[in-house]
Amino acid sequence: MAIYHLSVKPVSRAGGRSATAAAAYRSAELVHDHTTGQTFDYTRKRGVEHSEIVLPTEAARRDINWARDREALWNEAERAENRSNSRVAREYELALPHELTKAQRLELVRGFAAEIANRHGVAVDFSLHAPHREGDLRNHHAHLLATTRVIEPAGLGEKSTIEWSDGNRRKAQLEPGKKEIEAIRERWAVLTNEKLLEHGHQVRIDHRTLEAQGIEREPTVHLGPAVASLERRGIQTEVGQRLQRETLEAAQKRLEHAAELGRIERERREISASMIDVTGDLDRAKRERDLRMDRSHAPRVSVEELQRQGRENWLAMRAAQKEREAADKTQEKTQEPEQKLPSEKRLSNEEVRAQSIERWKAYREQQELEKTSGAAPGTDAADKAREKEQQQGLEQDGPEID
Repeated sequence: MAIYHLSVKPVSRAGGRSATAAAAYRSAELVHDHTTGQTFDYTRKRGVEHSEIVLPTEAARRDINWARDREALWNEAERAENRSNSRVAREYELALPHELTKAQRLELVRGFAAEIANRHGVAVDFSLHAPHREGDLRNHHAHLLATTRVIEPAGLGEKSTIEWSDGNRRKAQLEPGKKEIEAIRERWAVLTNEKLLEHGHQVRIDHRTLEAQGIEREPTVHLGPAVASLERRGIQTEVGQRLQRETLEAAQKRLEHAAELGRIERERREISASMIDVTGDLDRAKRERDLRMDRSHAPRVSVEELQRQGRENWLAMRAAQKEREAADKTQEKTQEPEQKLPSEKRLSNEEVRAQSIERWKAYREQQELEKTSGAAPGTDAADKAREKEQQQGLEQDGPEID
């Protein structure tokens, strides 16, 4: 959504700056400084969507056109000052609503520049800049360079009222310079909100500080064009590191503040839980009070603790199950003792074959005795028959053994 940003900064020789260089950079044009002989060429700079010089209505009525030439205007601003620490221009840096179109943003900035020009009788050179390709694509902004002296037909005249000291402003029955800046900031918010409303946008901006709006948030800090350019190229700067430290410190303070608010809220809940509602049943109120206290003081169990408890419960269940199985086996042994059969010696194939031959021989002898029932056992005929059978059995193989 649209944000509010308006900063007012001086362009002073004390800081090593010049109006000609500032105008050339912000408009992406070539400006030659007649005083120093330097040429500031920023024609290859990208991102400048529009540049324009706005003069007061009085200057247009008096047909003052020399100030519409950028190089002539800012060389005159440099020539009019003769001190080494003179303020040669005043810059207004604005954040533009990304909800508006390019034409709507241009119309908004042009109207604001005209109000500054008419309010102080100065020339305003403004430029609209598109967001940087490596930054936030919503960062549409504008730079307004205003002369510190009023426009005259032959050049620049006296210092404008916004440049006066507070003492001189009091003599002229004017408010202090700080109040003048606050009025300008408020006017920008009014113009922006009117433009947003005109084009059907619901978002609004507010010129007041976050504290005055009741918003508990740290304001953002701008690096500035020079520092931001170095940081984008990977060059660490002292300003960037200082702002990073300040950002981390501010974040730590916010966390501590949130923790303190959480502690206060917990104490409030504990006090509320300890209170008894005497309008109803006293015993029921006590029970509810005790239940709330128990819930509020119940220790929170971590996931690891829950896993450990579940594992211990499972192991205990397994041990109990094994004990039951062992008891059942013991009871079965007591009721029906197992009868062990004597182990038999396992015979080899040769021994089994020999036993089969012996049984076969006994069988044949029995068959032979039945056939020769006429010979009594123990007689010579029986003995001869037995010997003959034995000889025949030795010459034959016994039954097949599986």
